[in-house]
Amino acid sequence: MPSDASAVIAGDIAEIVDRDLPWSDLANAGVLVTGASGMLPSYAVRTLLALNDRHQLGIEVYALARNEAKVRSAFGAALERPDLHLVLGDVTAPVELPGRLDWVLHGASPARPALHASDPVGTLRANILGTMSLLELCRAHPGSGLLLMSSAEVYGKTAGRDGLIDEDSYGGLDILSVRSCYPEGKRAAETMAAAYSSQYGVASRVARFGHIYGPGLAPDDGRVQADFAANVATGQDIVLNSDGSATRTYTYVADAVAGMFTVLLRGEDATAYNVSDERGLVSIRELATLFTQVRPERGLKLSFTGSVGDRAVSAAKAQGLSSARLAALGWRPQVDLPTGLDRMVTAFEAATA
Repeated sequence: MPSDASAVIAGDIAEIVDRDLPWSDLANAGVLVTGASGMLPSYAVRTLLALNDRHQLGIEVYALARNEAKVRSAFGAALERPDLHLVLGDVTAPVELPGRLDWVLHGASPARPALHASDPVGTLRANILGTMSLLELCRAHPGSGLLLMSSAEVYGKTAGRDGLIDEDSYGGLDILSVRSCYPEGKRAAETMAAAYSSQYGVASRVARFGHIYGPGLAPDDGRVQADFAANVATGQDIVLNSDGSATRTYTYVADAVAGMFTVLLRGEDATAYNVSDERGLVSIRELATLFTQVRPERGLKLSFTGSVGDRAVSAAKAQGLSSARLAALGWRPQVDLPTGLDRMVTAFEAATA
């Protein structure tokens, strides 16, 4: 990975490890991270390794991924570390680990919007069959538990209090829409985690992420935050495929991962927590404008064109999340939008240099 991008990520990881959390609870733990080359899971892997470096916790980290080239590109020389073990395979298949297992951080799921339209079955398999496979793995390792990386899309079309959605506000989904494969898959995965907790005593936590941005997203990811960052990094005007009025809470990746570990270490069993920076509640048009201001000297502008197909995008117009439940555990976001967008563009510029 280019040095500038690596420096941004290294700074992010240091900020996460600096958080006041009961990190010692992970001492000598075996932790499996699925989807390890993805943005959130890769940050989780790096955080666990940094905890070993900072606090000598002796965590054994297992990174599960399907694409060996991609995961080797993501972690580079870190794969030579004795505390990091690469596990190649599909999350829906049984996983065999040589050591103890205490936690599974499950982030393996097609996240790119285009994949939800082109491979809805694959999206369902990763979220439903993959989650069940991992919960069975936890059953085979008594005392272990699973943290599910879920999504704001489980809420469907709804509006919560003060325009923000809390963890008990659910709206409708068109169950026959192919695009529902992602939110319905996440809903089923959450229910499965709760069921295994109730019936088999498998500890479970659910982190429902809003819209996360930062290093680790591919420039061609398809989500607007990746598109906009790629535009700015390459000096191109930003083109919106809608009126840009849809609102989201945008959360920087380091804050999101710190929130996930807060859920893991302080959260209650079989409980979901929104991971969302309420300060980042903006419309897509406002987000695009903020991106152009990251590099004002380039004079980038906004323009508008036709709309994208409804199979590729979420149907929810407003998807801002309340973070009150997570805040009650002591979590606070630290990186505001202008700072986070600058870090993301810096990483994208390094990747395209």
